[in-house]
Amino acid sequence: MAGSQNTLLFKRTHFATRLPLDCRYSPSHFWAREMDGVLRIGFTKFATRMLGDMVDHGFEVKPDSPVAPGQILGWVEGFKAISDVYAFAEGEFRGTNPALQKDIALINRKPYEDGWLYEVAGKLDDKCVDAEGYAAILNSTIDKMLEQQQAEKGKDIE
Repeated sequence: MAGSQNTLLFKRTHFATRLPLDCRYSPSHFWAREMDGVLRIGFTKFATRMLGDMVDHGFEVKPDSPVAPGQILGWVEGFKAISDVYAFAEGEFRGTNPALQKDIALINRKPYEDGWLYEVAGKLDDKCVDAEGYAAILNSTIDKMLEQQQAEKGKDIE
C-alpha cells in the first residue's frame, strides 16, 4: 500500500500512520534517516502513541562519545509511560535535538521530521528493516496486543 509523499500507508484497528520510505526502522519502534552522513533517529508514530504526550526527556551520553546498539542513551517521559532511549547504531553520538528543549511536543506532532531525538555518525544495527519490514513488525505487535486484551477479557468473565 504505497501512500503519497514517498510513504507506506499502514492502517490496522484504531491505528494508522504513513511510514517514510527513506527511513530504516528498529524492532523497538525507532526510525533512522541518513542526513549528510549522519543518522538522525527518533520514535515512530506507534511509539509515540504507546507513550502518550511527551512531558520530559534527558540524555546521559555526551556528544562525541562512542555508542553501540542496545546501549541506553537517555529517557523520555510520556503521559502514559516512561521509556529508555536506546542506541540502535554503532558509532559516535553527535547530540540531541535542541528544538525539544523548547517544544517537546514535536516528538508527538512531527515524529518523522522536527521531532527527532538524537544523531549518530556511524552504522545502523543489522536488525533494522525498511518500511515494509516495519509494517510486518507492527502487525505482529498489534496481534500480540489484541491477544493480550482478549486474554484479559476472558479473565474478567470468569
